[in-house]
Amino acid sequence: MGEKSGPTAFANVQPGTDVRAVLGKDAEGLLGYESKTVGKGQLYLPGPDFVDRVFSQSDRNVPTLRNFQTILNTGRLAGTGYVSILPVDQGIEHSAGASFAPNAAYFDPENIVKLAIEGGCNAVASTIGVLASVSRKYAHKIPFLVKFNHNEMLTYPNVFKQSYFGSVRQCYEMGALAVGATIYFGNDTSRDEIAYVSDMFEEAHSYGMVTVLWCYTRNASFKVKGADGKSTDYHASADLTGQANHMGATIKADIIKQKLPTNNGGYAALNSGSSAYGKWDKRVYTNLCGSDEAGNGGHPIDLCRYQILNNYMGRVPLINSGGESKGASDLAEAVATAVINKRAGGMGLISGRKAFQKPLGEGVKLLHAVQDVYLDKSITVA
Repeated sequence: MGEKSGPTAFANVQPGTDVRAVLGKDAEGLLGYESKTVGKGQLYLPGPDFVDRVFSQSDRNVPTLRNFQTILNTGRLAGTGYVSILPVDQGIEHSAGASFAPNAAYFDPENIVKLAIEGGCNAVASTIGVLASVSRKYAHKIPFLVKFNHNEMLTYPNVFKQSYFGSVRQCYEMGALAVGATIYFGNDTSRDEIAYVSDMFEEAHSYGMVTVLWCYTRNASFKVKGADGKSTDYHASADLTGQANHMGATIKADIIKQKLPTNNGGYAALNSGSSAYGKWDKRVYTNLCGSDEAGNGGHPIDLCRYQILNNYMGRVPLINSGGESKGASDLAEAVATAVINKRAGGMGLISGRKAFQKPLGEGVKLLHAVQDVYLDKSITVA
């Protein structure tokens, strides 16, 4: 496998994916939509000058600014202001066997990094152990984003609680340009996680490393049974994930990783009947998301834009996750997610299982297809 890296390895790259054809019947609804909520003119949008125009206004030190720019200057998307990141931390999060059974080659950390490089990614994200094992060979060839906490799945019964697998100093010593962490907002351990990750992000900034937060909600009560007896899962609702994003930005995450909204109305559902939860306003749904007063409906682009509003109007960029691999539908789903993210005003996609749980060539093709959405100048912010 030939290795490519750096800002010039993919110079003058042109998109090679027919996005409209991949989207099929969904093409017009996603590519032709114009947002009717908060206008794009109020957002801080990605671009080649994002670090100079937006990020440099913050209190981040010069090494952090440089490392953010280095990430933006790497891979097929170099110079666009957008990012495509390969995350392979599932060996801990979902167990190594379950994650790598579809393609056992990825038990070897080197193959993870090779996929990110061949796939033209801006960075590779993984565990301390995975990236440390190949750091001397690859840390100077592609930016490392080292995840320092995880929810391990060997404890019985399984619990949703982040464990800390290493230190910020370890990430720095292996040459990482960025660190990542997860917080399970809404969980009974989230207050401790917020305090700990906030401290570790401040330490990471002192070393000049960019901070990326996996802003996930997690609480059994977020699955709500309706009057019809059917349960609706609000873990990825626009309103709840938007608030998680806002809290992540508050502890100085430089980039927020979030699931694409699958619905809306989490606060409304959790305040139905005799229950009371949080603070909410119906205008979140009607004015900011294009939903009805109960949070029903809303275009996917507007729901994603609401996440970006909570990221300080885009001052803290949003990258959406690619989700699990479902087989034949992976390419269309990944491209659709990229279109929604880009047109909402997001900075990119972080897609793992859809890329590494298949043969190398197919994984590279999928990563390139996602990147082609951001390279295609005809696909604009809605």
